[in-house]
Amino acid sequence: MTFALRPVTEADTDLIVAWMNDPDVDQFWELAGPRERTVEHLTGPAALPHTSSYIGEIDGVPMSYWEIYRADQDRLAGYYPAIAYDGGLHLLLGPAEFRGRGLGAQLLRQVADQMLADEPRMTRVVAEPDVRNVRSIRAFERAGFRRTTDIELPEKRAALMVRVR
Repeated sequence: MTFALRPVTEADTDLIVAWMNDPDVDQFWELAGPRERTVEHLTGPAALPHTSSYIGEIDGVPMSYWEIYRADQDRLAGYYPAIAYDGGLHLLLGPAEFRGRGLGAQLLRQVADQMLADEPRMTRVVAEPDVRNVRSIRAFERAGFRRTTDIELPEKRAALMVRVR
């Protein structure tokens, strides 16, 4: 199995829209609906200067959407004790056949390792899954993240997950 990340392009929009309209995904991403809703996210929060969006592929098959960002430059920094160069990530496993197999934990570990390798000043990678998303929290824990606290964000109660270098 070969996993790779590539930058999101406009050609990926319909694929991401389809994933966002999966009820299991929408439960936590809350971006189901018309194409314009996902486009607004992709050209808004996901396109901020401190954020990069990627499609994850296994053996060339698109199977995940990633947002990798500087958490210390994100609005999230106002909700936890951020330190300089904190990295952050969001993950969506698209097709249902890629969920529930332990793959999320494996990929989260690989991407966090790469983030830490790419930026020597980064000492932590953080994530903030919804506290109701037990499967996601377990995947982060299996990937070496630790649930440090729960935080109240405007849109959700989140488990602050931290992976230290």
